[in-house]
Amino acid sequence: MPVIAVDKPLTLTSHDVVNRARRARGTRRVGHTGTLDPLATGVLVLCVDDSTKVVQFMEADSKDYLAWISLGASTPTLDAEGPVEETAPVPPLTEAEVKAVLAGFVGPQAQVPPQYSAIQVGGQRAYAVARAGGALDLPARSIVIHELELLGIFPSVQAAPHTFDPQTWRSAQAGHTVTLPDALGEFPTLLVWARVGSGTYLRSLARDVGAALGVPAHLAGLVRTRVGRYDLKDAVPLDDLAGAEGLPDLAALDFPVIEADERLARELRQGKRPTHEGAGRFVVTLDGALVAVVDGDGEKLKVVRAWA
Repeated sequence: MPVIAVDKPLTLTSHDVVNRARRARGTRRVGHTGTLDPLATGVLVLCVDDSTKVVQFMEADSKDYLAWISLGASTPTLDAEGPVEETAPVPPLTEAEVKAVLAGFVGPQAQVPPQYSAIQVGGQRAYAVARAGGALDLPARSIVIHELELLGIFPSVQAAPHTFDPQTWRSAQAGHTVTLPDALGEFPTLLVWARVGSGTYLRSLARDVGAALGVPAHLAGLVRTRVGRYDLKDAVPLDDLAGAEGLPDLAALDFPVIEADERLARELRQGKRPTHEGAGRFVVTLDGALVAVVDGDGEKLKVVRAWA
């Protein structure tokens, strides 16, 4: 059963997209590999029917984004949902200054999630408490930001590029045009390309970049252009879900492959720990069919999940 990359439209929640997929595919068994906020668009990877087994192996995939960070105004949600709660004048900024600040966010770090997020503390969802006027003490979480590239500084989000070359996801005269939320005002805006690890909140990054520049800030727009091996240029429009072919489980798993013989496949399916020199995570196949995902320590293989 397929794994399908969908281009999530603006304003829909990830759960809305899952519900659409359930209706379109005629099944209740649909999951996704990483939430996109309602005001974000781009790649949302869906796993249908038996492919829900691979969700756990795809949630840690790195992700690429285009992020529009507006400076001089903050919001409770940290994005363009608003309302604007604090404003401040933005001093003239050079590209060198901004690039130096962005460089300080690259690498492993601790990031405080947004109050308006689905994180649970003591059985309470942060966003539910926030919408009721409260706030939870959200501990910082360990994340990794792999790359941040400044694509430009613009007088407003409206003046920033909205059209991109789908091969490189850099601004272009023609190509893929993205839809952003309505702007909350005319605020100086950074356009940033980001490659991040699992669990990274781009809304929190926008807040923190603003703080490092000495001004309030919010995420004025966000497009996810890649999740693992799935690129936005290959994503399926929501209306085409019913007939989308997608990828089979094996093609969706981005790990090195061990081609097994009958004995190795049988032992793995029995949950045994056969001898093998492989170290790291692998996909094991037999005659091109998926047998298991395993972890190797250089001496033995341990089954993480097996397929019959």
